[in-house]
Amino acid sequence: MDRQEVLEKVRALGSWNTRRLHYASSPSKRRKLSIPICGACQSTLRPFACLHCSFFGCWPEGHIKEHLEETGHNFCVDVKTGFIYCNACSDFVYDSAAARTFAIAAFSAEDIIGGRKKSRQPFEPWKPNQKETVILETAISMPCQARRGLLNLGNTCFMNAILQSFIVNPLLRDYFLSDKHNHLLCKNKDCTCCEMDKLFSEMYSENATPYGPASFLATTWRASAELSGYAQQDAHEFFMAALNHIHSTSRGSTKLSCICIIHSTFAGLLQSDVKCGRCSNVTTASDPMLDISLELQDKGSGGHAGHELTLASCLRRFTQPEKLGPNEYSCAKCGKTSHDTNKRLSLRKLPPVLSFQFKRFEHKSGDKTAAQKIEAPVRFPSNINMAPYTSLGMAVREQEGNNGAPDSASSSVPGPGSMYEYELFAVVCHEGQINNGHYTCFARSQDEWYRFDDDKMSHSSLRACLNSLSQAYMCFYVKKHLDYKPYVTPSYKVAREAEAVKEKQREREKEAARMREVEDALLATVY
Repeated sequence: MDRQEVLEKVRALGSWNTRRLHYASSPSKRRKLSIPICGACQSTLRPFACLHCSFFGCWPEGHIKEHLEETGHNFCVDVKTGFIYCNACSDFVYDSAAARTFAIAAFSAEDIIGGRKKSRQPFEPWKPNQKETVILETAISMPCQARRGLLNLGNTCFMNAILQSFIVNPLLRDYFLSDKHNHLLCKNKDCTCCEMDKLFSEMYSENATPYGPASFLATTWRASAELSGYAQQDAHEFFMAALNHIHSTSRGSTKLSCICIIHSTFAGLLQSDVKCGRCSNVTTASDPMLDISLELQDKGSGGHAGHELTLASCLRRFTQPEKLGPNEYSCAKCGKTSHDTNKRLSLRKLPPVLSFQFKRFEHKSGDKTAAQKIEAPVRFPSNINMAPYTSLGMAVREQEGNNGAPDSASSSVPGPGSMYEYELFAVVCHEGQINNGHYTCFARSQDEWYRFDDDKMSHSSLRACLNSLSQAYMCFYVKKHLDYKPYVTPSYKVAREAEAVKEKQREREKEAARMREVEDALLATVY
């Protein structure tokens, strides 16, 4: 097997996959793009390409493995991810040259499709310097599975489910495992960031027995009185409280343009466009968001929507124009009210991690004691393209005469399609009724799915996760390709360098004050 031929095939697959993602929203372009199909069953579900010949086979039915066994070939590659499978090892293997070739091909295709005028910052693989090499040589190898149950400390399943979603969140994981916040050095009292650091240390330790996050629970009680006690709590309420506590105790936390880990992970911008029915003036406002709460019922109706509920249909309802009452809006241009005033929401800025909450708990007539759970099944995908729900996407569709409808598949948005692609990595489920329910969590760890039920952990599958239609309460998606600004120093480095300068200044001031005290003491002894 010639290595150059293998790398050329990997390069072609990387370029094809990027074009596939970009052309997915355009039927005319999609028809022109050939799709690899299984040579045995003609399926297009997760195709693999043999690196020894031109055969394509599907993974779910095992046809690619059968081909490798029959022909004696050893290697195949996932056409969508570039991961290489070795039949002799019965496992996926890592080849740095192949991974680099796949990534560069994908980036190059994105530049061509998006019409990028300025070249990207050249890709440079990490090479440890002398100091880092010494650290790596003396480092103790630790397991990196992070698959560990959490003990129920008394109706704390709501907390356990959210914490499991934090553990598999790639941005939170990389932040806390890279020692950005060390609880041994932090001097803050009741610091939730310290609790997160302890949690990640425990989950990534060699201990496989269930862990009891007692200190995390106690810190939450002291920070949020409404969550204290052993009563049943709402997982989404705890999620929002935890985000606020981590934000307030993390480095880089500011009131404006916050660069803390929470806002760098979950923060987006929600745009509100209000169109006056009299003069057609459009008033635009932007509000920060950390998650998106989706209705499962049509507003103004007592029942569920008349069609099958899906995440896409909930997002279409979320972004569709809504009529405002005559007393709800007064136009700033004409100064009058109108019965035909419309308000429409859209996503102006997409966050790296999208959190969706399905509003399954409703309170009738403002009476909290008369609450009930909505058991309507909601279908959600493993991958979702958010371009139709962005402010830019809606503006493009309005120019094309589609009235900004999110389901206009023929429209396109500027830039590569990968900018809007998200993939599922965790789902928080609620089982039972509102007064005696229980929270569990499906989470993806190293491309394998697991179900966490407090201290019990079991191997699961993506199919089982997607079939939790009536129990799904919160869904978490992460961007497939994170945005970055080339040739720009990361914000956390800027903040860290600024903090180091301030620390040196404080030390100089302390030293100057100490020297003044010494001089005063000497003068006092002389006189």
